[in-house]
Amino acid sequence: MSGMGVGGGGDIEHRGWRVTVAALCINLALGILYTWSVISNGVPDEWNWSQTDKSWPYSVACLVFCLVMVPAGRMQDVVGPRIVATLGGVLVGVGMILASFTHTAVGYIMGFGVLAGAGIGFGYASATPPAVKWFPAAKTGMIAGIVVSGFGLASVYAAPLSNWLIESFDLSKAVMFLGIAFLVVVVGFAQLLQSPPKGYTPAGTPKPSSSATSATKKEYLPSEMLRTWQFYCLWFTYACGAGAGLMIISKLAKIASVQAGLQLGFVLVAVLAIGNG
Repeated sequence: MSGMGVGGGGDIEHRGWRVTVAALCINLALGILYTWSVISNGVPDEWNWSQTDKSWPYSVACLVFCLVMVPAGRMQDVVGPRIVATLGGVLVGVGMILASFTHTAVGYIMGFGVLAGAGIGFGYASATPPAVKWFPAAKTGMIAGIVVSGFGLASVYAAPLSNWLIESFDLSKAVMFLGIAFLVVVVGFAQLLQSPPKGYTPAGTPKPSSSATSATKKEYLPSEMLRTWQFYCLWFTYACGAGAGLMIISKLAKIASVQAGLQLGFVLVAVLAIGNG
């Protein structure tokens, strides 16, 4: 079944872009993870948090986010991206709202780290797959890049917004407002996520040539992939590169205030997001 065979080529292309924009907006909300340095910098002195305490919620969120990605990806293949992304939005919103009612590091570890971290994993895993399925292979790289860029670019608006909320109200109210906003945004845009119907072939997909059988590439199952040395080499390389960036992101606002004497650390977080996106 081609793209022209499902409601007309134009309608299918528009549907694909609608899913892509919805996925981008979801990631623009889930990228709140990268503004943690602004949030942690707003922890009042009377809460008596150490610098280690301020690191734990972010560290746990990153760990849970990564661990949830695998089952979340399988879930969206079975039940569809809409349900999984909705679950992610609920977890992010509820986690941040619950965290706003506590002043303890443990409370933020559970609310922001565990619940919101899991929600980010569910939402992130269900955003890109449905978007790329609507387009031919020649466009999947571009579509994936558009969707994923939202996660990195989120701090462009979320960092100054978080800083303004903290200064205008206080940290607890800021986290609550952000939780409510992201609950509405992610759950709302999740309803627009859908995969193409079974048998759908994007318009513009080249027909396979019978003479190209000799050049067919081997497709690896996940269990087979885990038995190759190339997988571990790539994983280690990515872990080193991503780990360095994540460490800087988590402390950027504090680094700006301590080492450079800048009280506008949220601006650096926003600027970094442009390159990160």
